[in-house]
Order: sequence, then C-alpha cells, then structure tokens
Amino acid sequence: MDDLLQEFVSETRETLEALAGEIVAWESNPTDRARLDAIFRFVHTVKGSCGFLDLPRLARLSHAAEDVLAAVRDGARVPDTALVNAVLAIVDRIGELVEAIDAGVALDDSSEDLLIAALAEDAAPIAQAAQPSFQRGASRSIRLNVDLLDRMMSGMSDMVLARNELARRMRDAAPDPQSEAALERLSATVAEMRDTVTRTRMQRIEALFAALPRMVRDTAADVGKQVLLSIDGGDVELDREMIELLRDPLVHIVRNSIDHGIEAPGNRRAIGKSEAGRLSISARQSGNQIVVEVGDDGAGIDVARIVAKAIQAGLCSEAEAAAMSDAARLELIFAPGLSSRDAVTALSGRGVGMDVVRSNIEQIGGRVSLTNTPGRGLSIAINVPLTLSIISTVVVGVEEQRFALPRQAIEEIVSTRNDTVRLDRIGDAAIAAVRGERLPLVSLAAVLGVADRLPAMLMIVATRLGRYALGIDTVLDTEELVIKPAAPAVMGSGIYAGQTLPDSGLPMLLLDAAGVAAAAGLSFVEGVQEQDDAAPVEEETAVLALMFDDLDGRRRAVALATVDRVETVPAAAIQPSGERMYLTVNGELLPLHLVGTVDPGLDASVLRLTDGERDIGYVIAEPIDIVALPASISPVPGDGFTAGIAMIDEMPVELIDVHALFAAQEIAPAARPLCLLHADGEGWMAGFLKPALEAAGYRCVTRVPAGQRAVLALAMDDASPPDDLPTIRLRRDRGGSDGSIYRYDREAVVAALADTLAGGRLIAGGSR
Repeated sequence: MDDLLQEFVSETRETLEALAGEIVAWESNPTDRARLDAIFRFVHTVKGSCGFLDLPRLARLSHAAEDVLAAVRDGARVPDTALVNAVLAIVDRIGELVEAIDAGVALDDSSEDLLIAALAEDAAPIAQAAQPSFQRGASRSIRLNVDLLDRMMSGMSDMVLARNELARRMRDAAPDPQSEAALERLSATVAEMRDTVTRTRMQRIEALFAALPRMVRDTAADVGKQVLLSIDGGDVELDREMIELLRDPLVHIVRNSIDHGIEAPGNRRAIGKSEAGRLSISARQSGNQIVVEVGDDGAGIDVARIVAKAIQAGLCSEAEAAAMSDAARLELIFAPGLSSRDAVTALSGRGVGMDVVRSNIEQIGGRVSLTNTPGRGLSIAINVPLTLSIISTVVVGVEEQRFALPRQAIEEIVSTRNDTVRLDRIGDAAIAAVRGERLPLVSLAAVLGVADRLPAMLMIVATRLGRYALGIDTVLDTEELVIKPAAPAVMGSGIYAGQTLPDSGLPMLLLDAAGVAAAAGLSFVEGVQEQDDAAPVEEETAVLALMFDDLDGRRRAVALATVDRVETVPAAAIQPSGERMYLTVNGELLPLHLVGTVDPGLDASVLRLTDGERDIGYVIAEPIDIVALPASISPVPGDGFTAGIAMIDEMPVELIDVHALFAAQEIAPAARPLCLLHADGEGWMAGFLKPALEAAGYRCVTRVPAGQRAVLALAMDDASPPDDLPTIRLRRDRGGSDGSIYRYDREAVVAALADTLAGGRLIAGGSR
C-alpha cells in the first residue's frame, strides 16, 4: 500500500504541474471545452484513486469538484468567475493535501467545508485562492518514458558486450595486475549498473493482479457460478514490459478456469464440493524466472473429450491418438483451432485460446505447463524470465563451433564415459540410458550437418513437449549473455532463438531446445521416451512395441517396455549347452531364444529383454520400427510364445508372449552347466569361488553326482586335476606365465569359463 500511495502522489503531482497552465487558460476562457475536459479528468482520477487508497478528505473535495464540472460539461452551469475561482481553490487544496501526505504531516480541515460550499450555484464569491502555504518536499522520484528506458537497457547491453570483449583481450595479452584490477572494478560497476537499469523497468506484479478480482466477479456472474479468489505474491517484481505481455494470457487462463473448469453450484453440490469454486493466483521468483500459477478446484480437463475434438478437427488420426501418452493427449489442449465447446458463447467456443496463450508466452522466452487432476482441478504454471535481453546460458562446443543454450532448459550434464550412461540404438532410434532412464538421443553435430559420431557429453534438455539427451563435444563455460534477434534467414531455420556476442568476441547463436528436437525429427508422441512414463495397460491405453523380422522370416513384435537394448554380437558367441542356447559376451552367460538358424560367418542382432531382475536374449534378423499396438489383438490358441496377432499397417504381426518366454527360459539347477571344483583342502573353492560362479549362471560341485557329467573343472595350479575334463588352472599369486589365472581375477575366471564352454582353445595337457 505504501508503494501505491507513493505512485498516487507522484502521478497527482505531475498532473497538477501539467494542468497549471490549463487552469489559468480556462480561467481566461471558461468556454474552452478541451481545457474543461482535462480538469474534469484530473478530479475524476483523483476521486477514483482516493476510494481505493482510503483518503476521504481528498475524495470529498474531488467528488464535489467533479459534480460541478460535470454540470458545466452538460450545460447545466455557466462557468462564471465565481465557479472558476471555487474550482481553482479546490485544485490548490488537493495539491496541498498531496504534499502533506508525501511529507507525512497533518493539515487542518476547517476551511474545506467553505471551499465545497463555494461551488454552489448561489454561493457568494470567494476571494482568489492564495498560493498554498505548505512547502512541498524535495522529490526523490521522476517518471521516465518507456522508450527512454528501452534505450537505456540497449545501451547497458552494449556496455556488457564491450566489457566482455575487453576481458577477452586482456586474457590474451601479457598479465598486468593494475589493468586487471581496473577491469575488476569496471566489471563490478557494470554489473551494478546493469542491475540498476534493470530495476528501473521493474514493477510489482500486483499491477497485473489488480484488475482480476473485478474480472473474476463479473465473469462468474455471467456464467452463473460462485468463485472465491485468492491472490498471493503481488510484491514480486517483474519487467513492466513483461507484465504487459502477460496481461492477455493471464486473463484468458482465468476466464477459462471459470468457464470450463469450475462447475456450476448445483453440480458441485451433487459431487460433495462446496457451491463456491476456488481460484488461486500466485507469483513467486525462482532464480532468474518468475512463476505465475493459476489453479482451480474444478473438474480438470476431460482428456478423452479433447482427444475426440482433436480427431474431429483433423488434428490427429485415431491411430495417432491411440499411440499418444497421457501427457501428449493433455498437450492437445494447445493445438491451434481446438475448442472443447460445442457451441459458441461470449467466453469460449471460437477455437482461439490456449494455442495463442502458449505462443505469446513462448515469444518472450517463457513456457506453460499443466498439472491436471480429473475431478479435482487444474493448475497452469507460467514461467517467464525476469528480463527480455540478458539471460543465463551454458556455452557448448561441437568441433570448433560454439553455441549457447538457456540454462533454464538444461536439467543435467553428464559424460558418456560415466558408468551410469549407456548409448544404444533401437531400430533407427538412438537412445541414451542415464541411470536406467531411457531418453531419445539427439546429436547436435548431426543436426548441424557435421559428421555424426558418438558424443563426449550429454545435456538432459527439457522442452514443453518432453525431455531428451543432447549429444555435444564439450561444455565450455556459463555466461550471462545479451541476446538479440539473428538474421531472418537464421531465425527461419527454427533451430536458433537469437544471437549474442560473448567475451570471446566471436558472434554466437543461441539454440532453441525445442527447435533442435524438431530438426532432429524427434517425436514425443511415438518416441521411446514415453515408455518409462507409460500408464498401465487399460482398455483405451496404447502400448508401444518394437516390430522386427524374425529368423524364420515372420514379422513379430515385442512390448517395448521389456526391451533393454538391441546389440550386435558375433555368431560364434551363440553356443548350445544341453537343450538350451546361450550367448557368451563379456564373460556373461545369457540364455537365448531363437526360432531359426544364425549364419556362423555373420554377426547376429539380439534383443536383450529384461524383467527388471534378470535378462534373456532373443535373436532376430532385423529391427524394423517402433509401433503402437491396436486395442484389438486376435488370440492364437496352442502357441506357447505367441500372445496373438495384431494388424499393423494392414499386415498381420505376431505379438511375443514375453511372460511365457521368461517362464520357459527359467534355468532349472539341473540345466545349468556343471563345473567340478577340484578340492583344495582349504575350503577356499567352496566358500569363495562357488558363490561367484553360480551367480554367473553355473552349477558348481566338489564331487560329480552319480548319473551326471561335468563340462569342465577348476583346480589350483599345485593340484592334480582330472584328466577327462577341460580344466582351468588357478594360481595364488599375481605373477606367473604358465597359462594359469590369478584366483582373484574374477573377470578373467568367468571369461575363461565362458570361452571353454563355447569350445575355445584348450591348453596342452587338458589344462588352461
């Protein structure tokens, strides 16, 4: 309230100064309608502000003057000298009271009744008003034209760039402590000036919120609803231009909440809610962002209805809608031309709505996100930067090129050499698995037309449509950069959001995270990244599957959620053991399922399937595509590994029954390769080696049971191994060149087992 009062004092003081000549001119020519209107607008504005600020004396004076001036404008009063003098006396008194308010002192009100009485038509003339006796205090504020503020901000931006260039030149030159100290002082001054100039454009966001209570009241009355409004965070400051740009989107969102979201009183009562809906509007600062949230306790968004409307409007097909995740379906609310209303009303139904809201917000570098709770309400969050010209960025490199990305879009930066990161391909799609979470992988080098290769770093980037991993060569720096529009041809590519000049002195482009994803052909509707967030399979929920050509020539598909990765292995690594097939890779023994033969001279493609605890392999001919399974699957009786037949692109595709596949591949103890541990007399093999080998998929015994046969043996190098079994010799010390393996080299021991089982070379004498 103190800030609003100071604003009132400043505006009233300025208007009085501007009206000084007008009042004198009106006194000499009372019939001048233009000057009469200017004085009338002044007292009318003062009256309106006084009601809000609770200034009864000013309100009483201005109201009396307004009534008289209105009568003059209507021709009911003649503006004679007595009336002009009375109005001038009240205007002077308003000036005195404003200065008293600014100084925080009290003025006697005994003469104000006489001033108001002098306005009466039959009142005796009053003496010419004397100059106000109250001395006005020194002003500590001035009002500036917005264009001048824009020029100040532009000049400040150029100063930041000049500082950056000077810093670069000094880094390249010989060290000079005095120059470096001067640059440090300059940098501190520039930073302080930048903040100060930025603050000149700042305004409390309550200026945006002030009109909302009346609007909510009127809108609710128009649609026959009751709405309780709560507003929080009005003291948050934001660039005043940003406030103006937010005004229309916020109004539209609030109207939508009342019209579409909050139910009618009778409907709310029937479902156990209070008759009056609740609408909350809040603002808060988060880093260099302002977050404005609008939430209601209404019905939320009927996603099924939105999807039906989108299909009806031709925005997507039924198949495309079926393939969408819940989040993607909710995003349809932002589709151009989409309205959930069947009929046009005064508030909605024209198909111009949330798409315009999102577009307007994104034009100022912001984003809109939804949190939908069907039956309980909807929350819409608007994130916008504090200012439009200087943003925090991360500078990245691809070969010798440098680019900037807004820090707000970057969730995490990881190295591809990290043990928690794995890069895979499923069909033609590149996938980055970061700590088990699978994300689409976009190579910035490939998008820019540079030779595609494995990236050294990954940036987890968040856009309004979804998240992906951006592959880059290196992360160079973080900088506060001045962003300006690039050439139209550059901006038209859709990849860039502007240009800047960092302290390197070389122009640099700012990447648009969503534009890079679009240029890479990334689809957040059918892409693999939807799998981790996919809803449980229900009647109307689509399931994504990997379609492939099998070894027997048939086309099959398997639920994508069960596919960990597709890997290429040499055919020689696929070996039988008993009645089962195994893959030996990196010392691991992986059970396999295959429905044909593998060419021994070629590599094989293996789907690594997982249930979260263990893996099995499925050998295929070639991965084809990621598809959405239709809701209707025709059952296939009597086939243990086929769950049914699905029609995809008018072609029958067999769906793998993954449950049956895992059940069949459950390795019974008797089916595990049997290894003989030649007793060492110390219990080391039974206590140390046996648990490790059995965890790797083997069955270990110190004596072969009757009727069974071991496939290989392990013995210490000083023991006498059996002559009829391939034997792996273990030694107690690290050193040695006799072909034995150090007993604690776990990786080498497991690899030797797999190699021996697969028919690898045996060392002379039956030992390895």
